[in-house]
Amino acid sequence: MNYRHLYLLPLLLLTGCSDYQWGWYVLDPSTEQGLTNIKFLLAGFNDTIQVSLLSMLFAMTLGLVIALLALAKSPFLQLLNRIYVEVIRSIPVLVLLLWVYYGMPTLLDVSLNHFWAGVIALTVAESAFMAEVFRGGIQAISRGQHEAAESLGLNYWQKMRLVILPQAFRHILPPLGNQFVYILKMSSLVSVIGLSDLTRRANELVVNEYLPLEIYTFLVVEYLVLILLVSHAVRWLEKRIAIPSH
Repeated sequence: MNYRHLYLLPLLLLTGCSDYQWGWYVLDPSTEQGLTNIKFLLAGFNDTIQVSLLSMLFAMTLGLVIALLALAKSPFLQLLNRIYVEVIRSIPVLVLLLWVYYGMPTLLDVSLNHFWAGVIALTVAESAFMAEVFRGGIQAISRGQHEAAESLGLNYWQKMRLVILPQAFRHILPPLGNQFVYILKMSSLVSVIGLSDLTRRANELVVNEYLPLEIYTFLVVEYLVLILLVSHAVRWLEKRIAIPSH
């Protein structure tokens, strides 16, 4: 085995675990068929990353709005927050995804493709968790910071934007990183509505090659590498914005 096959070494070690006749030739980059299959699988990163990033961005925005409702003085707004969070958290992501893709176009008489259906479903599902993350982070800021901002003449929105949220971000960055990892994993569900993400492409290749164990093992490695990179980036950002102890 030459150096081009080194990335397959951990997978090839599995061949000694049972009597199963592995068919790694399906992903052998030294052959035209294997190289074509690898390129086909890796192309799924585009949709997976786009859906995950957009969902994360929109979920953070919506989650912040929902969190501010919980911190409002109005009991009605607080009640709206609790209803939204409890209802959305109680709906399985797959069920919400299917409802958005098949139900929303019928209900609203609109056309909705699988990409935006995935983004909307993941955004709504994740926004409830984001709301709790933001609420906890904001409440972790001492009352003295609020009073100091008010003493400077800042209104509510200026206080939140300039004083409270920048400090709260340090508290919520680790759970935000966890939630982004969660979105990356849940994005695999969009394959059921036809989006050509990593999981969808793996499923299609399994149908053509009839080697599910090899192809799905490669899929596991793809998600593992992607999530490890995200986790490393979050830890790096935590260190960059951490307040020095001295």
